Amino acid sequence: MGDAGDALGGRWARHTEGVLAQGVEVDPFRFVAHPDVWLLVAFLIGAYVYMVRVVGPHAVAVGQPVVTRRQVWCFAGSMALLWTASDWPLHDVGEQYLYSAHMLQHMMLSYFLPPLALLATPEWLLRTLIGSGRAYRVLRWFCHPVVAGVLFNIAVMVSHIPGVVNASVDSSNPATHYLLHVMVVMTSLLMWMPVCGPFRELRLGTGATMIYLFLQSVVPTVPAGWLTFAEGAVYRAYDQPVRVWGLSITADQQLAGAIMKTGGSIFLWTIIVRLWFTRFSASYRTENGYRRPNAAPLTFDDVEREFAAAPPAPEPSRPLNG
Repeated sequence: MGDAGDALGGRWARHTEGVLAQGVEVDPFRFVAHPDVWLLVAFLIGAYVYMVRVVGPHAVAVGQPVVTRRQVWCFAGSMALLWTASDWPLHDVGEQYLYSAHMLQHMMLSYFLPPLALLATPEWLLRTLIGSGRAYRVLRWFCHPVVAGVLFNIAVMVSHIPGVVNASVDSSNPATHYLLHVMVVMTSLLMWMPVCGPFRELRLGTGATMIYLFLQSVVPTVPAGWLTFAEGAVYRAYDQPVRVWGLSITADQQLAGAIMKTGGSIFLWTIIVRLWFTRFSASYRTENGYRRPNAAPLTFDDVEREFAAAPPAPEPSRPLNG
């Protein structure tokens, strides 16, 4: 697999050198249409609107909202991320010129898009699609924190193997590219299900979630460190004479490692810190007897009613006159 990747990189370098030798200007930011991405985004938006407007009113109780404003905004954000990561110019620069841009694609598809997509999905929608039979049991098994975490980290390691990367960016083999992205997104959705999935029975508690997310930030350190300290080109497909923004192949790899390590870790640790403060504040309010924020406020009528229900105080005895 490594020999095939080296051969691919060599062919691409010779092709680019030949183009430059002929005097043809190579523009890394030239517009390239991706109708397959447009169709995918349009299909997902259409399916979401259909489920919310047609199926939703029959799936929820009378008077209950089919979808919340927050869920709509999360869905819009997830579609924007999918479009940005898969379309021009990030897709084309990341697949042909800069591995750091390719890494940014994977960060968006694995860390940012999946939690937004899950937060955008109402519980009734996923239960309608999955049901309560065998499909639900299979999903429940794959969403077990150990299974989901292992699959996610395997996908992270596989997606950084030089032979896999070189094959996925080969324009003559688009199937490998799409399968790799499907693997990244699907395993990421499974990894995020115990954190913010629509099924509450599959979610972890606050303390377990913090430990779970911490573990997800550990494994990516291995390929990130490898990219940061590697000498020479790790991925031959990106070792070609056209250098975007003047970044050398070594600087590009180091930037990719920094994006992978710091970007993913900062995001996960931000969630961990927020969960810790949420749990700490809840415990503090409970221990100090603070009233819950959603409790009904005390009114004058409540006070008057309590005074009326209380027995009258006994009158003090008068001293006898001597």
